[in-house]
Amino acid sequence: MLLKWLPAALVVALLCACGTAVVNPVSGETEMSAMSEEQEVAEGAKAHQQVLKEYSVYDNKPVQDYVNALGQRLAAQSHRANLQWHFTVLDSPEINAFALPGGYVYVTRGIMAYMESEADLAGVMGHEIGHVTARHGAQRATSQQHAGLGVFAANILGAVLESQGLGGAGQLANQVSQNVAAGYIASYGREQELQADGLGAEYLARNHYDPQNMVEVITVLKNQERYAADQAKAEGKPAPTGGGWLASHPSNDQRLQQIKDRAAQYGKSTQYADDGHERYLKLVQGIAFGESADQGLVRGRNFYHSALGIALTAPVGWRMQNSAEQLALLNAAGDAALILKPVPPNAGKTHAEIIKNGFKPTQGKSEVAAINGLQATRFSGARQDAQGKTQSLDFTLVNGPDNKVYVLQQAARDAATLQANRTILLEAEGSFRPMNAQDKAAAKPWVIKLQPYPKGGFAELAKHSALPNAESQLRLVNGFYGGGEPKLGQLVKVVEPG
Repeated sequence: MLLKWLPAALVVALLCACGTAVVNPVSGETEMSAMSEEQEVAEGAKAHQQVLKEYSVYDNKPVQDYVNALGQRLAAQSHRANLQWHFTVLDSPEINAFALPGGYVYVTRGIMAYMESEADLAGVMGHEIGHVTARHGAQRATSQQHAGLGVFAANILGAVLESQGLGGAGQLANQVSQNVAAGYIASYGREQELQADGLGAEYLARNHYDPQNMVEVITVLKNQERYAADQAKAEGKPAPTGGGWLASHPSNDQRLQQIKDRAAQYGKSTQYADDGHERYLKLVQGIAFGESADQGLVRGRNFYHSALGIALTAPVGWRMQNSAEQLALLNAAGDAALILKPVPPNAGKTHAEIIKNGFKPTQGKSEVAAINGLQATRFSGARQDAQGKTQSLDFTLVNGPDNKVYVLQQAARDAATLQANRTILLEAEGSFRPMNAQDKAAAKPWVIKLQPYPKGGFAELAKHSALPNAESQLRLVNGFYGGGEPKLGQLVKVVEPG
């Protein structure tokens, strides 16, 4: 998802706060805060609407009801049971969970796919509840009063929309300001993450789940990093450092050691006997895995969007980044791309109107073309950017199915890079097409199903799986990436076309 700035009213309200003495519900200590509890709840409610614009809510009532019920039980035993809590499952494959000030907690269906029990999911949600109960969002807002507007705004974005992790917020902060305070705030956030881990363990124990499940959660997520690093190594690439639930957290070794110590304080007890493993597997059976069909599916080098009836193929060695607003085809170096976007209906009725109203070129020429039988117009020229500088324009408008118009825009680091990639960009552009029968057959979303573990193990399951690197991914999704095997006949998760 592409992050957007928070509403201006939210930033202004936080900046104008002179500071209020507030008792922290977790520590019991009085602290000066940029937000009272009433302001915290109000700003969380505003930001919640922003989240709903960035993400789709997962359209699965049993899953939503289950997560809300679990969250409400956890919150009722937290340090801020008085809040009106809201728990939402987002329709995203990202392995993520985050919280807004005032009692708004989100988990993605992506992170749910990798949890093994109700207690595991409770650990994730307890961690996020801990951010709210310890008033971490308000603490960050208060700290930013000493850091300057640019860093303040960027880091509030990171605190409120943690779905991209601190890595995403940090990149945004660097774009806004190079103030050294940004590093201080990042470090401060890591301390908060460790506190949230401990609170997650505490809320597990209060709800009769074994606090050791926090250890399992962090181990599962650490395996995600191991898998990504192993895949990168196999492809001769550096290990990724991208976003996700772990991106804003301390080093996993540090987390594991500290949460093990914290969980050990609770000791062993028969009251922790039921981790809800079977209940949870029944819940996740049938949930979507990977991209949402509503936003289009990436299958190898191909992109399929069944609802729009379009397909596109990336050049060999290129990768795709799909979001709700655009599809980007990027070369291996990441310095050239072809970006596909729908054109808003109010941009114009003809290609000429769209070029004039939507792009506002200062010079250039149009050329009538056709792409796989679809009417198209290629434009090459320039326009003035917001700073008055000349900016090159290279794009193609094409009429897709149902009279929808799309723009295929070429982009690169500089003019020389664009020219060096021109031929392959045109090749990618030329793959845009209405979906044919073969495309439709390949454009099937994936879902999680349950199957007894066979004698042939994960290697046998991989033969019938839709996943690339199937054996490794099946180990990952079932919690055995680090080794070991399920018992013969034990139900395990598999991923198949839905």
